[in-house]
Amino acid sequence: MKIKILKKSILLVCSLALLTQVYLWAEPTQAIEEDSDQVVVTLNVETGITISDGDDVTMLPTMGILSNSAIGETTWTVKTNNVAGYNLNVKASTEPAMAHTTTTDTFADYSETVLGTPETWSVGSGDYEFGFSAYGDDVSDATWGAGVGCGTSSTISTNNLNYLGFKTTDKTIATRNSVTPNTGVQTNVCFAAEQKDVYAPSGSYQAIITATAVTL
Repeated sequence: MKIKILKKSILLVCSLALLTQVYLWAEPTQAIEEDSDQVVVTLNVETGITISDGDDVTMLPTMGILSNSAIGETTWTVKTNNVAGYNLNVKASTEPAMAHTTTTDTFADYSETVLGTPETWSVGSGDYEFGFSAYGDDVSDATWGAGVGCGTSSTISTNNLNYLGFKTTDKTIATRNSVTPNTGVQTNVCFAAEQKDVYAPSGSYQAIITATAVTL
């Protein structure tokens, strides 16, 4: 009797298994209606900086017995996409910067009351000196004055600019802590020379000034 019941149980299990297989085979397959994938697209923008060519300068008027001072001006435009911005630096190739082309005579570099601090132009009696100032959107008024132009040879000390003597090491004249406009930012440099109660020896003098734009 027990053997018959066991056989019936095995037969029932096999029948259920067979029915399950038949059902699964007969059940229609569910179609995959959606699938997805992601990709990462990377674009790299390299940092760049450019500086325009400044114009050579002939200071006017010609100094001599009839004129004790002269001025000149040049301009550099800096463009950068650097998010941290840039510095514009200037330096002279020699000290003193303004030297006679055929003799050993030189104009002294402008001497500040506080060394390295730009100040209102003032040359002492018996001296002849050469210096510079700057103005522009990225030039600090607190350092270089609030002037918006070089003025004339007779207004060097009243043009609201502060002056400094050149060194052979870089001096920062303009700073920006962001990307410049596409057209760049213009910085103007004013050159000044004066003789006070003395005559500078005649002849041609030259100063070689280098401007360098660097990213921060």
